[in-house]
Amino acid sequence: MGRKAEIARKTKETDIRVILDLDGTGKSSIDTGIGFLDHMLEGFARHGFFDLQVKAEGDLQVDGHHTAEDTGIVLGQAIREALGDKVGIRRYGSCILPMDDALSLCAVDLCGRPYFNYQGSYTAERIGGLDTELIREFFYAVSYTAGMNLHIKMLSGENNHHMAEAMFKSFAKALDEAAGKDPRITEVLSTKGSL
Repeated sequence: MGRKAEIARKTKETDIRVILDLDGTGKSSIDTGIGFLDHMLEGFARHGFFDLQVKAEGDLQVDGHHTAEDTGIVLGQAIREALGDKVGIRRYGSCILPMDDALSLCAVDLCGRPYFNYQGSYTAERIGGLDTELIREFFYAVSYTAGMNLHIKMLSGENNHHMAEAMFKSFAKALDEAAGKDPRITEVLSTKGSL
């Protein structure tokens, strides 16, 4: 049985459904109503080899904040559920990923304890239909609902699109590594006996 999860969350501001398969092939069907966020999540799925479906309806007439943040919340919940008891996973993953002028570092610990460190700034207020300040909010939401340590640092970059894309792809690669199985790990990778 694969490591899959289906999570739905409905509030007065958003209605979101995410289906995630950690052991997929990178197929995705994404519709958040924010084109650039769709593009980032498609890249996340493809480069992490996750099968991902996202359908989000939000109060975009207000702005994209609730949709971006709540999509992160639901994706984080799906990651946590799909990981299950975490027996056999590597737990840690990291990636330094280049995308033309941009260079992003991402490190993940699937320890069950949320912690988020983000170092990056953009020169544009928006990329397509996404406010650049919402990129941080999205990753924060994923980190806290998944119960992961997540560190993302933009090491260099000039083009805002490239910088954002490098962040999402480095996160995908780091998460894929951390969630991956290692035959040498027969329990959970912790001296505590649980994660």
